[in-house]
Amino acid sequence: MLTLNRDGWLLFATRFIRLFAYGALSVVLVFYLVGLGLSESQTGLLLTATLAGDTVISLYLTTQADRIGRRRMLVAGAALMTAAGLVFAFTREFWLLVVAGTIGVISPSGNEVGPFLPIEQAALSHVVDDRSRTDVFAWYTLAGSLATALGALAGGMVTHALQQSGVPPVGSYRAIVIMYSALGVVLAALFTRVSRAAEVTKSAKERDGFSRADERSVRSRTLAGLSGIERSRNVVVGLSALFALDAFGGGFVIQSFAAYWFYLRYGVNAETLGVLFFSANILAGVSALVAARLAARLGLLNTMVATHLPSNILLILVPLMPNVTLAILLLLLRFSISQMDVPTRQSYVMAVVSPEERAAAAGITGVARTIGAAISPLFVGMMFARPAWINVPFFLAGGLKIVYDLLLYRQFAALRHG
Repeated sequence: MLTLNRDGWLLFATRFIRLFAYGALSVVLVFYLVGLGLSESQTGLLLTATLAGDTVISLYLTTQADRIGRRRMLVAGAALMTAAGLVFAFTREFWLLVVAGTIGVISPSGNEVGPFLPIEQAALSHVVDDRSRTDVFAWYTLAGSLATALGALAGGMVTHALQQSGVPPVGSYRAIVIMYSALGVVLAALFTRVSRAAEVTKSAKERDGFSRADERSVRSRTLAGLSGIERSRNVVVGLSALFALDAFGGGFVIQSFAAYWFYLRYGVNAETLGVLFFSANILAGVSALVAARLAARLGLLNTMVATHLPSNILLILVPLMPNVTLAILLLLLRFSISQMDVPTRQSYVMAVVSPEERAAAAGITGVARTIGAAISPLFVGMMFARPAWINVPFFLAGGLKIVYDLLLYRQFAALRHG
């Protein structure tokens, strides 16, 4: 962390503010949409459209970031976040919500959506050396998890306080949506302060053996010109397919739906859910630092698989618990190791692709995850509409993510870095 310059600290700040907004929104989003009059099935459809639309927007912004400008794309993402929040706050029309969610940036999971993460990862990779990258990404993950935790806590406490003062439930949830939009404005202002040092420069490309002639050659190819990927295409395609499978499984238990599951199964209120997911995200963030130490001993890929497998077994066990206390304890135990693959996964992608293709590679693999996660909520909404099926998402999520772990190790065991 001592190697970070001003731009590095600024990107940590934008990460914190953004994930705070995502965390606050994720706790109340499903409650808010149901309160507006949407059914569980409509809510699932809306969240699927939201994540699907984010895929297209993110793919364009991230693959063009190194050409058009990283700062410009980050500001554009913040503007889309602000616009989506405003529409969600001030309309009940389902079709308008779908349009806003599809075009704008809305996070139903409390995790990263939009173009921000891939572009920031590429920029951070410029300001630290390869040996420090995994550690920096671990702290970057911790900052995000802490922000998500505080956001979830704030979302639960603010809505509870507003309801205690006489504000209707939907009105209290709307206050969080408005705050989400306002924080998008703050993000846009901060992104304008990022210096030109965060952009890809000619000298940086040539230092890594990527000459101007090489660049023209790459861009002359249609596919490479569209994707921003040439040298690392096979690796990126393979990783993207597996990451999409992992995210598809994870989409069955995104934070918004997990919170709603505790409400349906045990009647847990929003304030308690805020405390629960505050604790869960704190554990997840601290575990990222442990992941960096494990990666130094075991390697990036081994750490990803060895920590992810047991967390998915725990996920399957959550709905089998006989009472809410045991279900919460098991969920917290799962969170204490479930995110250990995040900084190692991010560092692994940066390590196995060409330096001049890092932003595009992070963007494409990130979009693959968004595509996978976008499909699941549609099915979850239908399952939640049937009381006998509300536990099924946990079983599907854990099973699919275990398959991902096994396939990842089998396909990339020979391509180890760190």
